[in-house]
Amino acid sequence: MSEASPVSATPRVVSRPPWFRYLRLGLLLLVVGVVGWVAYANLTYPSDRTPEGAYLRVSNAVNRGKPEDFFAYIETPAQHACYTIRDFRKRARERVSAAYPEPERSRLLAAYAAEAAAPDGADIFALYAHQRGWLNRLRRDLSGVAKVERKGERATVETVHGTRYPFRIRPENGIYGLTLFTAELVNEAERAARDYGIIDKAAADYERARQSSERRSAPEQR
Repeated sequence: MSEASPVSATPRVVSRPPWFRYLRLGLLLLVVGVVGWVAYANLTYPSDRTPEGAYLRVSNAVNRGKPEDFFAYIETPAQHACYTIRDFRKRARERVSAAYPEPERSRLLAAYAAEAAAPDGADIFALYAHQRGWLNRLRRDLSGVAKVERKGERATVETVHGTRYPFRIRPENGIYGLTLFTAELVNEAERAARDYGIIDKAAADYERARQSSERRSAPEQR
């Protein structure tokens, strides 16, 4: 009986067609090109301590549908107003939950839910931007920078469409902040504070009435 021939352990070399090498080289060049473009864009992107740089960052966030991403590029009073809205709505909701009777309790809890639950001022700004059409308004109007006018701490960016966007330097960090929504946000913050004052007073009245009712019913229970 003849012995079987041993099977060779030498791995089989698979030859690839020439086009495969060109494809791999092309993909490598594409990746290098993209990385280089990103690096170049980051190096040449204007600083956000210039009106042009702040405006371009606003434009970028608007094009991505992310108003929270340009919260850093609205002016300081507008940012503070967003936090004020969140804080007063949260406090108001807590008072309503603890003291208000139905059906007013459920109505107010629902009305204040989104603002009270916002994790950050940027989330309040994004909520208003979507609810009030600010994002759509900006998306329609934004275009390339035609010219920039500076006057002290203020600057105006005029686009190629002729739209003018006002900015002001944020004193704490030197970043230019868009002032377009400041008045509306400050008014909303003042309204949230007034609403809390009314709710707190009414909650105290409800608590006194409940305590009085409990005291009157206590002798009857005994």
